[in-house]
Amino acid sequence: MYVDFDKLPDQARVWVYQANRPLSDGEVRVIGETLKPALSQWAAHGQPLLASALVIENRFVVVGVDEGYNLPSGCSIDASVRTLQDIGRQLSDNSSSVDFFDRSAAVQAANGSVAVYPLPTIKAAVTDGLLNPDTTVFNTLVKTKAEFLAEWYVRAADSWLKRYFKSVRV
Repeated sequence: MYVDFDKLPDQARVWVYQANRPLSDGEVRVIGETLKPALSQWAAHGQPLLASALVIENRFVVVGVDEGYNLPSGCSIDASVRTLQDIGRQLSDNSSSVDFFDRSAAVQAANGSVAVYPLPTIKAAVTDGLLNPDTTVFNTLVKTKAEFLAEWYVRAADSWLKRYFKSVRV
């Protein structure tokens, strides 16, 4: 059953999917139009799941489920992953594919936009001063709605990127 994201309890489980490129407003609408009915039918072992989704910064899809209502199963989580893969294929054309499983480091650029650093370039970005311990990072590793609300934006030194600042004083 689909509910508005703000209706999910703070302990709701969340998954963050990061697109490999910025999404247009039209693509964001397509994502919502596709996810809402999919999440309305989302179930685990025949039991309906209470779920919601948001698109943040035209880059991230946040899917949440109230585990207090019914617990998602491995199969239902796999189904949600397949749904995001299908949406990515639906949005892709010959010139610009959409992959919601991008693992680049996503940071907030000085102009407020999302900047990404592919994993092989992170060390150089730190060396070049493009990333520093105080850089704002989008925390795609949040596990609950409460964490998402409180820790979506974190300092790079407080994220998984901290290992790149060992020689830098934080």
